[in-house]
Amino acid sequence: MQLAQWQDRFEQLGVNVAGMTYDSEEILAAFHDTEGLEYPLLKDVEQRHVSALGVLNEDYGPGHAAFGVPHPGIVYVDADGIVRAKFAAQGYRSRPSFEAVYAAISEIRGGQ
Repeated sequence: MQLAQWQDRFEQLGVNVAGMTYDSEEILAAFHDTEGLEYPLLKDVEQRHVSALGVLNEDYGPGHAAFGVPHPGIVYVDADGIVRAKFAAQGYRSRPSFEAVYAAISEIRGGQ
């Protein structure tokens, strides 16, 4: 939900935002509609993206109910598909600061 509050600022930098989770499409659609989000929520099928991006929480192996859970975070991928920055926190209770993420992405993009 905090991302919704920062969406306009990121878009002013030329950055599109999206959320990604392992939840079912039904859960994603219901949450999206209930919260009135203006950015897409994407389903990570078989943990492909969290694994490729290096944010898979490896405390939970295959067969565990929490398998596929990522470390909470934000990944900045440029228009060419290159990961330019990754902000991931250990555990599930802490999150990267949007202030710090915004400042870092702004610097990466040359202060645009």
